[in-house]
Amino acid sequence: MAARSYGQYCGVTTAVELIGERWALLIVRDLLVGPRRYTDLKQGLPRIPTNILSTRLKELQEGGVVRRVPLRNCGLVYELTPYGRALEPIVLAIGRWGFQAMGDPSPDDVVTPDSLTMALRTSFQTARAEDLDVELHVGDVALRVQISAGELRVAQLAPPAPPVGDRMPEGEPEAVLVAGPGIRLLIAGAVTPAEAIENDIVAVVRGDERMLDAFASAFHIAPVTSELQRSTP
Repeated sequence: MAARSYGQYCGVTTAVELIGERWALLIVRDLLVGPRRYTDLKQGLPRIPTNILSTRLKELQEGGVVRRVPLRNCGLVYELTPYGRALEPIVLAIGRWGFQAMGDPSPDDVVTPDSLTMALRTSFQTARAEDLDVELHVGDVALRVQISAGELRVAQLAPPAPPVGDRMPEGEPEAVLVAGPGIRLLIAGAVTPAEAIENDIVAVVRGDERMLDAFASAFHIAPVTSELQRSTP
């Protein structure tokens, strides 16, 4: 760590030295979803060179952010330490901040199960959330999204092989939603659920279309300008 020191005695400096290297925060993002094998992390970050992934994991372990532990039926996996898990509200806040600058994706941008899971957690509004059970498809990723008593649970359905240590949900969802990148417009409140369906942003391919209203209520990120206006006396 000393070789990458900024030479300043400051908490922000120390944090940047721990998690500010390229790819480090995305490794933390994926581990916030759950423990991961090395191959799971590589699959979730397809552009990361293997030597960089190994180096970042070693650095995060040395910094007390990540540890390697045995998990039954999975062998050795990487997981966040309690110190690492304390990054969750910070990562979610960064996700909300970054959401404001998201435009349309480039042709080679991908959505992974972990990135979509964290996007849902980033935009989850506990106070507005009604009980919900839907299957959400975005590209090749399919998630089961369940809300019960204000608690969110997300399980990976596709690609195959559920996340390490997770269990598959039981029963059938109330609705199946298929969306593209334009779903960010629904989450931002730029379109209503009815407009999202009318403009082919989201399709309810099975189940009750009213579930999309419940989804839009539960997952929302207000524009920063709106937040500033509410806080201005």
